[in-house]
Amino acid sequence: MCGIAGYIGSVNWDASDVISLISHRGPDSNGYFTEDQVGLAHTRLSIQDLSENGSQPMFSADGRYVIIFNGEIYNHLEVRNHFSGEFNFRSTGDTETVLNAYIKYGPACLDMLNGIFALAIYDRKEKELFIARDQIGVKPLYFYNDDNRIIFSSELKTLLLFDIDRTLQPKAFMNYLAFLWSPGEMTPFERVRKLLPGHYIKLRPSEITVAKPVLYYQPKFDGTYLAMSEEHLINLLDNHLQNAVKRQMLSDVPVGFFLSGGLDSSLIVAIARKLFPEMEFPCFTIDIDSGGKVVEGFADDLSYAHKVAAYLKVNLNVVKADIDIVKDFDKMIWHLDEPQSDAAPLNVLNIATLARKKGIKVLLGGAGGDDIFSGYRRHQALRYEKNIQNIPLAIRKIFQSLDKMIPSNKPFFRRVKKILSSIDKSPVERQAAYFGWLPTEVVKSLFAQEWRSKLEQYDPYNYFYELEKHLPVKSHELTRMLYWEVKTFLVDHNLNYTDKMAMAVGVEVRVPFLDLELVEFSKSIPPELKMKGKETKYILKRVAERYLPMDVIYRPKTGFGAPVRKWITNDLKPMIEERLSDECLEKWGIFDSKKVWELIEANQTGRIDASYSIWSLLAIESWLAQFVDADK
Repeated sequence: MCGIAGYIGSVNWDASDVISLISHRGPDSNGYFTEDQVGLAHTRLSIQDLSENGSQPMFSADGRYVIIFNGEIYNHLEVRNHFSGEFNFRSTGDTETVLNAYIKYGPACLDMLNGIFALAIYDRKEKELFIARDQIGVKPLYFYNDDNRIIFSSELKTLLLFDIDRTLQPKAFMNYLAFLWSPGEMTPFERVRKLLPGHYIKLRPSEITVAKPVLYYQPKFDGTYLAMSEEHLINLLDNHLQNAVKRQMLSDVPVGFFLSGGLDSSLIVAIARKLFPEMEFPCFTIDIDSGGKVVEGFADDLSYAHKVAAYLKVNLNVVKADIDIVKDFDKMIWHLDEPQSDAAPLNVLNIATLARKKGIKVLLGGAGGDDIFSGYRRHQALRYEKNIQNIPLAIRKIFQSLDKMIPSNKPFFRRVKKILSSIDKSPVERQAAYFGWLPTEVVKSLFAQEWRSKLEQYDPYNYFYELEKHLPVKSHELTRMLYWEVKTFLVDHNLNYTDKMAMAVGVEVRVPFLDLELVEFSKSIPPELKMKGKETKYILKRVAERYLPMDVIYRPKTGFGAPVRKWITNDLKPMIEERLSDECLEKWGIFDSKKVWELIEANQTGRIDASYSIWSLLAIESWLAQFVDADK
């Protein structure tokens, strides 16, 4: 696991500055390569083949090809078998496997890889650069292009070292306010994009202006499901889970685990314990210090984490959720690269920091379980779809008007308001709206007139509607929702913050639920077995019954939470008054300070629930100060 950066075209390149900026991603060693109009830089986190043979940039035996690679290929030894005897391998690591696979198969080699990766390979003879990102998007990759160059990196902040066009993208800012993250390619900079999961770019210096990302992998949620008994599917899922965990234990350094006490992380640890009964299992959890109370819909999982650790006989390290949100806020946004709005990143950072201090470079976690098997409250809301559709539209519009009469001070009321706010829409529009935090018209009203005019025709939900075109005409509601999860929330929110905050201290996070074979299998499980009645992750829980106590499996979902609403109305109030003041907002010319403060006051008095949206405004302000205003 590493940091990569590079360019093709006309670039004023100082490799030492680039390496310094992403050194946290790979503190063990670094290197760079420059030739003609190409430069590659790499910082290494040594996990496989710790010797110098695994150092990068890595050259092919004949010196023609050079690679920089960030990630892990869990099936790389199997891939090597495809060309056994054709290459003399100097290392035992996966980087050389990928390099030789590309030499033999070209871009088609990506179809052979089961892992997490962002990479670049340069063909010195053909003067051709190839960059690619893994199928699900576990590893990030940003790129900037203009008429003269393409610059890319694991982290957006690297691009600030170059004289790039920093024109802002209004649509992205609307996304961050609408969803708290931005789905798809867009970033806050108009000319900086995310390379989408399952895409690659291949080009020569003369092709910079016409080079476009090429899709090589598209998860097919085609509505085709296995016609098998429930018990047979449970057995198959169990086998796939065991294979995924076994593959992802591949490492030449110690491996640790997230163990929140929730189903997903607990099941990963339990399966690993079964597969490797003699191995030490350092596990890490967060103590949010809630005194056992449910805070803003989140409960302290610590007692369950202790229960699972004792049951599986693993060592549990408890990390205090020592969050000084005022002090840590800007640091979080800097590492995230984008103005995402969530406190969970700081929990990941705290766990990764302790793991690193204890010599753990690799952590396995439960990310992705909710997204491929169902686990969010918006999935449970689908139970009401048939009832909603049976209500005449005129009556639904009356119900919709009741939204403003319901208070926002309880989680249950907030969920009811969420459903009512879009009850008059079509099923697809309503289901997409479950991803939003404020109505589109309210979000647009927060922008200053000049920006609002640029956003007049923009609907942030159009990205979801475009994704809908890849699904069968009559998709099951849950299948549609899970497809959206994988293509948006999972990659653009959860995976981004997990990677960025763990790699901030040189820790690699692996996600067994996103093993490519497991993801492919999960799509063939009938949706009725993913959510049965109101029981989310039904079939996963049936597998878990073989590994964990029942009261760990069948319990309310919590997760890594934080008292965001309390912070916004209390702890962060001075920051809000300073950073969202009329003077500060007018400096940027992006937001209408009057409308922003109407939102803040309505939230403060409890008339609406806009704490996360205000958090988003603070995140945007912090991002602007660090990525646009400051010369970093």
